[in-house]
Amino acid sequence: MKNFIKQAKSKSSLYCKAKKSLLLAFAAVAAFSTATAQQKTTLSAEVYGYQKEMVYFDCIQSPFIAQEFHTNPGEQHIYSFECDNLICMTINGRVNVLLQPGDSLHVNVNYDGKKVKVEYSGTERAVNNNRLIKNIETIKNSMRYKSQLLGCVALDIKPKKRIDDSRALLEKAGAAIERSAASAEAKNYVAAMIDYDAYMSFIEYPVMYESVRGLKIAEQEIGDYWTIAEGYVTRTDAEALSCPEYASLLMRYCFYMNEKAAKESGKQYKMPQRFEEMFKEIAAFYSGEQRDVLLYTLLRNFIMNGQEIERADALYKEYIEKYNANPFYKSILDSLLQ
Repeated sequence: MKNFIKQAKSKSSLYCKAKKSLLLAFAAVAAFSTATAQQKTTLSAEVYGYQKEMVYFDCIQSPFIAQEFHTNPGEQHIYSFECDNLICMTINGRVNVLLQPGDSLHVNVNYDGKKVKVEYSGTERAVNNNRLIKNIETIKNSMRYKSQLLGCVALDIKPKKRIDDSRALLEKAGAAIERSAASAEAKNYVAAMIDYDAYMSFIEYPVMYESVRGLKIAEQEIGDYWTIAEGYVTRTDAEALSCPEYASLLMRYCFYMNEKAAKESGKQYKMPQRFEEMFKEIAAFYSGEQRDVLLYTLLRNFIMNGQEIERADALYKEYIEKYNANPFYKSILDSLLQ
């Protein structure tokens, strides 16, 4: 298995290199803000079985919300901060925790080899929101649904099975979200994460499988690749747009739809590889808040990559003058460019 993974990575190197900028953007940190007054929010955790020196709390939506502690089993690591919308915190980059303004949540984290067990206590809304995340993970585990697409290729999971499993995940997770006592905001965020899993599998997996395994999409028994995401309505709610995984789906969906349109008109299409090309294509495809967050995401990650930052200057100016509506995005970019 290890040898195959190495081989798969090697065979897909050109595929990955062609989308280097895109993959950087997929690691984006999105953020959003409204007129909601900020409230004190508290996250605490006890961590057991963790072998590293430090315990890290990091906010996916804002680099300004973060804390670290020396690992000490049995000690409560407590962090209070202010936020004005739902955010997702990570504990050691492994455990996702949803918090809303005014929440207080305590998490018991137990490392058992490669497995991590979590238990929640605290304010009712916070507990309900995070039990939804746990329930979704239970559904995925019961389905043996893997998150990493390259891992699926390495295990030779056929595209038809991956797509069938993704459709089943949409159905099962949708039912779990509907039954949940979680807040509407948490449900929106979790639904966006499920959309990422499913629709990236629809759009990206057949292409990846062809690149690594050599089996052409037309021979993968998945039907018409160009209708596989037909009817999908992209999300515009604030919680979805604050989810970095969903931002990556929106980017990939843009290129998929543009390639589809090109084929229908008999034209050639090449997925954008350069930062500037991606910026131009996304700016033309999306509008409003979707365009705002995606262009911010591209700029932020290009700048943080730390190479040829001067290339961002012209596009930063265009973004601020034409597309930026969220002042928080501008404040992050300004701080990175200083």
